[in-house]
Amino acid sequence: MDRRDLTGLRRTRGYANLFAAATFARVADEMFSVAVVLHVIDKTGSAVVAGITVASVTLPSLITAPLLGGWLDLTGRRRFAMVVDQILAASGLTLLLVFAGTAPNALLPLMGLVVGLTYPLSFGGFTSLIPMIVPEDLLAPANALEATSFNTALIAGPALAGTIVAVANPSTAIIVEIVLTLAALALIVRIPGLNRPPKHDFGSLRAVVVAGLAHLVRTPQLRGATLAAGIGLGGLGLLTVTFPFFAVDHLGADRGAAGYMWAAFAAGSAIGALSMVRLQRLMAPEHVMLLAISSLGIVMLSWPLAQSLPLALILIFSAGLVDGPGLAATFTVRQRYTPERLYGQVMTTAVGLKIGLLALGAAAAGPLLEVVDSGSVILVAAAIQFVAVGAGVVAMRVRAPAALVP
Repeated sequence: MDRRDLTGLRRTRGYANLFAAATFARVADEMFSVAVVLHVIDKTGSAVVAGITVASVTLPSLITAPLLGGWLDLTGRRRFAMVVDQILAASGLTLLLVFAGTAPNALLPLMGLVVGLTYPLSFGGFTSLIPMIVPEDLLAPANALEATSFNTALIAGPALAGTIVAVANPSTAIIVEIVLTLAALALIVRIPGLNRPPKHDFGSLRAVVVAGLAHLVRTPQLRGATLAAGIGLGGLGLLTVTFPFFAVDHLGADRGAAGYMWAAFAAGSAIGALSMVRLQRLMAPEHVMLLAISSLGIVMLSWPLAQSLPLALILIFSAGLVDGPGLAATFTVRQRYTPERLYGQVMTTAVGLKIGLLALGAAAAGPLLEVVDSGSVILVAAAIQFVAVGAGVVAMRVRAPAALVP
């Protein structure tokens, strides 16, 4: 990314606030799995309750994502939706902060559900706003920075929460998470040009949801990109549980080294997304995405060969480096092949699917580790990347009838 791109984005009205709001909201979201889990365990003494509480945040995305996106496209009230998202997140976190340990344990997942109702908006919702603000000639660098926002949150969120817990306690980490959420809220209300007049193309929420899903399924590039990204992320979901075991069994480190491993991957991905913007201008974005996922799988095959933490971090950083352009290319695919009136529905649906598959991958890691070692699970995760590429290629080549929404 050159200086001219950065200057253009900086001068784009509202973009700086959008980028900052998205990053604050995502850092807060990434803190959740550390701060809230440790807070619930600390107050209830139950890892089961903590796990169910986290699941109550992520699993609703499979259902709510299409509905939220459809509502955005039908009403055009994007600012209202994003404001409500941050208010619900701050409210749910406050409930968990106050009532964990005092209210019945069965109520805690319901409090997590308050956060999860609009959870996809912190990811796909912000991304769908980029074409509303950024001119077309700056979409490529804006998408690269969007990928950097995701990776910054992935690095900073758990690290910030872990540091605060070590210095103070989990309750303080949740308070910081709430502050970040409110900061995102304050920035959102300052972004101009988010709302659009109500759409009259569709008569109901059901109609726009059906149209968006049909467009996603019947457009080869969108269908293949969504399938490949979801399956690949499901493979990475295996690593959420596997990394701590890999650190102990293969690297001779403690389980806390898993945080450094995720940080190395996210740092590599951020650098890869920013340094290879030119690639997206030379190749179709769906091809960039498939190339990135296959390259990630190849580099992941080398991870079990590492016998020390420094070498593992280098290999994991390299994997993130080749994967980085894929995330930015994913945004470009959705923008290029989706009509503006379906941006919200298509993007939040795709994000909801990815979140759901990530959760399934994390759930599958435990049973796998019961029968094979952590290095073998990493090889399985690498193999899933190749399955993702194959599924994406097939899905892109199978020509369905013309997309419902041209």
